[in-house]
Amino acid sequence: MRITQGCFSFLPDLTDDQIRAQIDYCLRNDWAIGIEYTDDPHPRNTYWDMWGNPMFDLKDAAGVMMELDACRKANPDVYIKLIAFDSTRGFETVRTAFIVQRPKVEPRFSMTRTDVRGRSMNYTLSTVQP
Repeated sequence: MRITQGCFSFLPDLTDDQIRAQIDYCLRNDWAIGIEYTDDPHPRNTYWDMWGNPMFDLKDAAGVMMELDACRKANPDVYIKLIAFDSTRGFETVRTAFIVQRPKVEPRFSMTRTDVRGRSMNYTLSTVQP
């Protein structure tokens, strides 16, 4: 199962050149870029681990790619995403986020349906490790 979170999730994986083009776009808009990673891509897991600090003063995609490569080497089999923040209104607003690395084997999800009072049903989503 392919996890579809963030921009470009339904497309084939981006190449490094395509990632660099997206970074250039973000930097042209004066957005800060952060790198996050996780081994638990559950849809409710909104707090991924941050790789270093967001890069607020960076103006060159090469610096972001260098940090991304370091994160990939340190975490070879996890999800990694880039997030671009816009601070023009005085607070950080996420403008884009997209996955740039996936593990070799992606986890699957299982949904359990439970009948409760009357005709109501509860649903539970859980990760199934391959």
